[in-house]
Amino acid sequence: MENGFVILGIIALLFLSMYGYAYGSVLLEKLNQRKEGKKRQKEEALRMEQRAERQRIIDEKVNRYSKRSAEIQKELELLEKMKSQESVKVAN
Repeated sequence: MENGFVILGIIALLFLSMYGYAYGSVLLEKLNQRKEGKKRQKEEALRMEQRAERQRIIDEKVNRYSKRSAEIQKELELLEKMKSQESVKVAN
């Protein structure tokens, strides 16, 4: 009788170890997927941050160029006014 309990215990341990081994691999796979997901999220956040920084730089350059263009247009208008005033003075 005592040997029967030992055999049943060994069989139970065998099934428990098979279940643990099978579940352990699934658990490890889930953990690896979570790590990869977090890694992808960090990489995506970094990519978005870099993209936003590049866009900010581009926007600053466009603003500078448009301001400079507006200044040049004002200067050209002022020169045209001065030129027209000079031509009026010369005509008189």
